[in-house]
Amino acid sequence: MRLRVFLLFIILSFDLMAKGITIGVATNLSYAMEALKEAFYKEYQDIPIEIVVASSGKLTAQIRNGAPYDIFMSANMLYPSTLYKDGLAISKPIVYAKGSIALFSKSRRDFSQGLSILKSKNIKKIALANPKIAPYGMAGLEAIKSAKLLSSIQNRLIFAQNASQTLMYAMRVVDVAIIPKSALFTPKMSHYKKGQNWIDIDPKLYKPIEQGVVVLKNAKDKKEAQEFYQFLQSKRAKEILKSYGYIVQ
Repeated sequence: MRLRVFLLFIILSFDLMAKGITIGVATNLSYAMEALKEAFYKEYQDIPIEIVVASSGKLTAQIRNGAPYDIFMSANMLYPSTLYKDGLAISKPIVYAKGSIALFSKSRRDFSQGLSILKSKNIKKIALANPKIAPYGMAGLEAIKSAKLLSSIQNRLIFAQNASQTLMYAMRVVDVAIIPKSALFTPKMSHYKKGQNWIDIDPKLYKPIEQGVVVLKNAKDKKEAQEFYQFLQSKRAKEILKSYGYIVQ
């Protein structure tokens, strides 16, 4: 009897895995993923979703090394485009949202001077996601350079691995941080006020980040992956993304 129950459990587990999908998600998007999942479940209740969060660069490296992801939601278009070009993705990359960045401090500050506040002597440590692997770090560095601030603050920059770690640094070890604006719309961050704890970084200083999604080669026989891919293009998904500070068409 116990053996039969065990075998049934194994069969059901394999069936669940076959129906489920695994999504590699750029760190900045992790804040909105639960809301997206909940909305998706209302239409497709029988499809379990596993989320793996990391920087877009790290996820790309994992995919190249055989990580069994079905969908890749990147923080830019570069990584999914190269995967598609190299035959590791079966759908052409599309932009599902455009991301923006904000300057954040857990302490109240006078942000009236905009990004130039970074030159203040009171700001000794500035966190930024690693621009070599994290698109939001690239955007932050682009804004700093466009504002002609790099030479005066370079020795105060602290690079985090990804957007989540950047926010963690902002809470614990630095004075200010350049973070994805989407992070500010989570329940844990809602008590921080615009103009007091954070400001938008002028989009004229950087190009808003076109975030791309692709269905990967691993999902060539999974209609569930195609369903989630289509859901991301739906009106409901766009409403959710907009509520988290993203720019959507």
